[in-house]
Amino acid sequence: MRALRPLRRSAYRRLAAALALSVLAEGLWTLAVVWQVIELGGGPLELSLVSGALALGVIVTALLGGVLADRVPQKRILVGVMAVLAVSIGLVAGLSALGALTVPLLVVVAAAIGLSMGLFFPAYSALVPAMVDDDELLAVNGLEGVVRPVLLQGAGPALAGALVAAYSPAAALAATAVACVAGLVAALSLPRRALRRELDGESKGVSAVVRDLVEGFRYMVATRWLLVTLVFASAMVLLVLGPLEVLVPFAIIERAAGGPGGHSLVLLAVGAGGAIASILVASLRLPRRYLTVMILMWTAGCVPMVVFGLADSLWPMVVAGFVVGGLFSAPQVIWGTLLQRRVPPALLGRVTSLDFFVSLAFMPVSMTLAGPVSEVAGLTPVFLAAGLVPLAFGALALIAGRLGPDEIAHPLDVPVTDDDAASGTPRAA
Repeated sequence: MRALRPLRRSAYRRLAAALALSVLAEGLWTLAVVWQVIELGGGPLELSLVSGALALGVIVTALLGGVLADRVPQKRILVGVMAVLAVSIGLVAGLSALGALTVPLLVVVAAAIGLSMGLFFPAYSALVPAMVDDDELLAVNGLEGVVRPVLLQGAGPALAGALVAAYSPAAALAATAVACVAGLVAALSLPRRALRRELDGESKGVSAVVRDLVEGFRYMVATRWLLVTLVFASAMVLLVLGPLEVLVPFAIIERAAGGPGGHSLVLLAVGAGGAIASILVASLRLPRRYLTVMILMWTAGCVPMVVFGLADSLWPMVVAGFVVGGLFSAPQVIWGTLLQRRVPPALLGRVTSLDFFVSLAFMPVSMTLAGPVSEVAGLTPVFLAAGLVPLAFGALALIAGRLGPDEIAHPLDVPVTDDDAASGTPRAA
């Protein structure tokens, strides 16, 4: 992976630290909150309420986060988010240690956490291109592609599990709060960066926010490669994510006679595949046919889902998880770089939030439908559909979407000139 240029290396290092610590906190919270609910006498229903409150909070502020990221210095947003997370999770940890925590209060705090998290990613994504040069974006997104699975699926849950086993859920929640405080310190140390957008005197008030949202939607609808990819991704999320997140544990139990250990192994394989694939993609030049490569990898990444419906032992499922993780994460590195290179800087926050919102909006629908559909049709048909139907989605996106001529006309695999870098605008529109 290419090194960042010395003049910007220090600034990006602090931004990367803020991201890593927020992801670590998310991984810690994911496991700690499960055992906290159990300690409070709750079960699946109570855990669903807590998780649903957090997810709903993120959905509510996702689009607003994009508007703010294009109107407010992103450093302020990151600082504010990390401060809210540190205070709210610290409060939960303290109440848990004192024996004063209740499930309703946990639901309220989870909603507050979700509302703040919906603002984080658009601000982070809009800030990255202001801190690194265009020809370094692929390496930076590759680094993020490694950090996320390692900390979110590996180190975070592992540390939280160890703290819960040795002490209590309160200890794991306290560690989560500490990670947020450290992330706040990293965010405070970021240098100031001016908005890459000119705001006129009429850019204030609710009407201005609505205009910003409308402008973002219009850009998405008018930009073929963006619209086609987001529609394709929405269909993929709806069809694949529910079986992957909800039904894989039951496939491990019913077909492979496995348990929590087997489930952890599959999750670890998914994370390892994602990390390795992200490193490989970031170490190479952007592919010439970048839109085609993304669609093909996402489509091919669904095929191993059939293994969970057909295999009767654990190891084929572990291998399938590794392949799924790799083929899902690798194009994500390209996608992040593509947005940062081709979307105008003044719109990047809003476009990123639209991408974020689309994924979040269909995720709960897919997860809600997966269980009932599997009860009626069975696990095997659901996994076969999740693995094979996306092949038709991919073919439709490539053929009907006419992505080939667009990627040929706007190459991203050529060096960025000094004039391009100095202008602060994407080289390919």
